[in-house]
Order: sequence, then structure tokens, then C-alpha cells
Amino acid sequence: MTSHVVWTPDPADPRAPPSDVWATLTEGARARVAASLPSEIGRTSPPEGDPHWLPKVAARKTLERYFARLGRDAYVGSELPIYYPAEAVFAPDVFAVLDVSPHARERWLVDAEGRGLDWVLEIHFSGERREDLERNLQRCARLGVPEYFVFDRKRARLQGWHLAEGARSYVPLVPQAGRLAARTLGLELGLVGERLRFYHADAELPELEELVHRLESAVGALESRVDEAERRAAEEAVHAEQESRRASAERAQRESAEAEVLALRAELASYKK
Repeated sequence: MTSHVVWTPDPADPRAPPSDVWATLTEGARARVAASLPSEIGRTSPPEGDPHWLPKVAARKTLERYFARLGRDAYVGSELPIYYPAEAVFAPDVFAVLDVSPHARERWLVDAEGRGLDWVLEIHFSGERREDLERNLQRCARLGVPEYFVFDRKRARLQGWHLAEGARSYVPLVPQAGRLAARTLGLELGLVGERLRFYHADAELPELEELVHRLESAVGALESRVDEAERRAAEEAVHAEQESRRASAERAQRESAEAEVLALRAELASYKK
């Protein structure tokens, strides 16, 4: 049963209503609550620059392309405000939710989506590591996020944790051949130098910039072959025209010689008469 319950988020600490309150809201009230929750949240630490931003974007685009090619619906987000019922808002560097529409969103409201997060990745280069390694780790475990990963780029270190069904504390993942298995994604994660890479069945998933570079190289090679073919065709056309002119000249010379022979024969015949 829905009623006319009203929920107004606190601007200083915006939170989604508890699930029991959400269940009593009308559809219109739910829409108003969702619209009132900020789609951006203030930073608790200064930005970390390209060393933090670039691997975050690469991870998101790699996962989006992977699920798209797999033909599986999944939403992959980055720094999107996450609203669990009655919980303080947070915004992971990268996260994934499987088997949901990948359409664009301004926020992830768990009760509205009907799903919590399946996988979270935090990326460090500088700043406070304790937040992700302790507070965020404990929070995601308590909220039931199945897997949590931390990539410390400055130290070239990758860690991962898995949540057993029904548990509320994580178990560290043990690397196998230098990689960590993200079972929720069906992928493995590993480091190549300072770069975070994803693997599927031992095949390394290319990043978007690598695909663009491959495409540009392939296009460049194709253009070179086309240019070479056009150059050869032009040379052959010139050669063919030269041959045609030579043949025409020889034919004209032959015809002229034949005409001269005929004329001489006619003249000789007239003398014999």
C-alpha cells in the first residue's frame, strides 16, 4: 500500500529513505525524492590528476566494451553518487552492476534500481589510503557489495576482496599467476608495469586508446596500399598510352610504306606499257 508519506533529504547529509519508508511512497513521491538527491557530491580530498583519472577512464571504457561485445546488459559507472537506503552517499572510482540497463544515469538509487553494486574499484596515486583500505572496505562489505578492488598505482599494487554469501566481512583474494579473479565480472585483473589490465580466458582486453591506435594503423596501412595501387595503375596507364602511341606510329609508318610500294608498282607498270 502506498500513502502520502513525504521524505525530504537533509541538504547537509543527503540520504535515500530507508527501504520501509520507500515502500510507502507514491510513484510521484519517489520521483521527487530521486530528483532531490544530489547528482554530485563534494570532494573529501584534493584531485589526484592524470595518474588517477586515466586508469579510471581506461577501466570503465574497457568494461563497457567487454560487456557490450559479450551481449550482456551491465551498467559501468565512475564517481556516480550511490544511495543505499538511509546510508551516507559515496562515489566509487569505478563500479559495475550486472544485468541492468546501461542507460545514462545521474545517480544510483538502490531502491529505485532494485539492485546494489556488484563490483567496486578504487584507484590511488596519492592522498589518504586508509579511507579505501579500511573505511570504504568495511562499508562496502556491510552493504553487501560482492567484490572490492584497490589499485595503488604509485606503489604498483593491486588488492581484491570477495564477500561470501551471507557474510558481512571480506576475504582477501589470493593472486593466481600474478592475477586476481573478479568472479562477478567473469574476468581477471593484473598489473603490467604501472597499468591495470583486464583478462578474459588469458586474453588481455585492449584499452580504448589501444584500439584507436590499432584502427589508425590499419587505416594508415590500407591508405598506403590504396595509394600504391593508384600509383601503379597510373604508371600502367601511362605505359599503356605510350604503347598505344608507339603502335599507332608503327601502324602509320607501315601503312605509309605500303602506300609507297603500291605507288612505285603502279609507276613501274606504266613504264612497261
